Amino acid sequence: MRRSAATQHPLRPPSAVRVRAAVAAVLVAGTAMAVLAPAAEAAPDQTRPQPLDEHFDNVAVSEDTAPDKGDFDGAGNSISAADLSAAGWAPGQTVTLDRADLTVPAVAPGTPDNAVADGQAVQVRGRGDAVVFLVAGTGGDASGTGRIVYTDGGSDEYTLDAPDWQTGPLTTKALALPHMNTPEGTRDAKLRLFPASAPVDPDRTVRHVELPRTSGSARMHVFALNLRTPASDRTGIWSTSTSGYAPVGPWDDQTVRMVVHAGTGGHAPRLRFDNTFAAEPVEIGAATVAVQEEGATAERRPVPVSFGRSGMSVRIPAGGQAFSDPIGFRVPKQANLLVSFHLPEPVQAAPVHTAAAGTNYLSGAGSGDTTGERGGATFTEKLGVWPFLTGIDVQRGPGSVVAFGDSITDGVGSTPDTARRWPDILSDRLDAQSQVPRYGVLNQGISANRVVTDRYDGDGVSTDTGGVKAVDRVDRDILAQPGVRTLVMSEGVNDVRAGSSAEEVSAGMSTIAGRARERGIRVIAATIVPCGGYKDCTADVDRRRQQINGFLRDNSGPGETFDALLDFDKVVRDPADPTRLLPAYDSGDHLHPGDAGLRAIAESIDLAQLDPARP
Repeated sequence: MRRSAATQHPLRPPSAVRVRAAVAAVLVAGTAMAVLAPAAEAAPDQTRPQPLDEHFDNVAVSEDTAPDKGDFDGAGNSISAADLSAAGWAPGQTVTLDRADLTVPAVAPGTPDNAVADGQAVQVRGRGDAVVFLVAGTGGDASGTGRIVYTDGGSDEYTLDAPDWQTGPLTTKALALPHMNTPEGTRDAKLRLFPASAPVDPDRTVRHVELPRTSGSARMHVFALNLRTPASDRTGIWSTSTSGYAPVGPWDDQTVRMVVHAGTGGHAPRLRFDNTFAAEPVEIGAATVAVQEEGATAERRPVPVSFGRSGMSVRIPAGGQAFSDPIGFRVPKQANLLVSFHLPEPVQAAPVHTAAAGTNYLSGAGSGDTTGERGGATFTEKLGVWPFLTGIDVQRGPGSVVAFGDSITDGVGSTPDTARRWPDILSDRLDAQSQVPRYGVLNQGISANRVVTDRYDGDGVSTDTGGVKAVDRVDRDILAQPGVRTLVMSEGVNDVRAGSSAEEVSAGMSTIAGRARERGIRVIAATIVPCGGYKDCTADVDRRRQQINGFLRDNSGPGETFDALLDFDKVVRDPADPTRLLPAYDSGDHLHPGDAGLRAIAESIDLAQLDPARP
């Protein structure tokens, strides 16, 4: 007979009786709390759906002044409540992760705040495209299988992984914390909490979720979960991936004005801001949107943006994201937009995308909120990065195609400020035809990115902004994007240049494809273009490149690993020397296609292949 989670944990009360504190008031960590005396109550029936907090049976968070009140891992160690609060994760705070709103347990430090997963039935009702969990493992990486139960009586099985809270990958964390509370006091550490998701049939109504049952000694702790609202009614028209957490400014009481090429237009746009990889919250004091006239000047007075209950400003917790309300504004097709946002507090480092393919602007030091200004006079500085803003989507529409890749997708080698990246040209082509739906195109390329090894390790301030490895970008940069129908994956040249084997890269690509197809996304693989003549593109690099291309060609088509193939290699290589780019398509560095090469790539795409209805 399988033991309950309660009996697996040596310091947890017996499963028949649980001691819980009835909290009369929970204030920010470090301040006074009014707490009623503990009262014993019968443990709930785990087979009958209950709110998650009714299953809480473990104490992960403690006050620094009372570390003995926590025992997350069975050794008396716990998370600092002060650290959580400083990161913007105070009790009861909503943190949006991968487009799902999760609530930090609204309980006092030193009381049960998470459930050790063991098949408990949790009340979750509604429709979504995924269930998103906030989890961590103790005693190692934890994995298990649970069930999503629908109101029609059917169910889907899912597998969930919870990396260890001390050793799990920083590249996929939601939040890292700097201290651990121990029986001897507080010490420096690097503790992690992770988002994890399970696919849901968006056409069925969820009745409840059964938490995973795990095997082995590692335990999976669940702090929060929620359905991710389907984004099938939204179409992404612009996006970028956070490529690192880099030093900036410092910026203090200044306004950023970003220029973004919006692709296909639409009504009621929303803005998405991400505080990815950050260790502290950021305040967006105000934001506006307008169509660009020239430089930092708008055609008309910018339209203000609101953020739900937060009003006209929003505070984004470390690692979290924020969506604006739909804006009363129509985005013209293929327009350049000016998105302005005020940073009222000092910012010394920011999540950024560095290959911005254009010019952005910053107001002078201490100039305050200039988001509403039509003219560009206050924007005296130029920026070559996109900070914080990661996406724009519009109401309705057919959904989105994600272009997932490296610098070639990112547009390195194209003429700045001209929207000549291949995803931009693909967007133009989709708008100009009626053969397939006019999908929005989301550019999730990161210059220098690799499939199976990191350039940025996912934590702390770094000048390397090549991003975390592609296999660890899947949830954030593919699955959580709005209305995704099709994925075009074009990556791998940086892996072979860095020494990865063809087998490693092929396996990584297969993993990405498998995770996307599990969510009903059509996956199209693109072959790797040649780079002969670039300083480190040796004969061995080209041999491994061609091995990967052979794998992609052999495993693309109906019933294969990839649904279809785009042979970018064949399009841009020099027939006289297939190890090199055709000179007319070369940007000049022999690695990146220039404007003509990127156009050739975009124009080679059979638009019918982008349609998920295609066999």
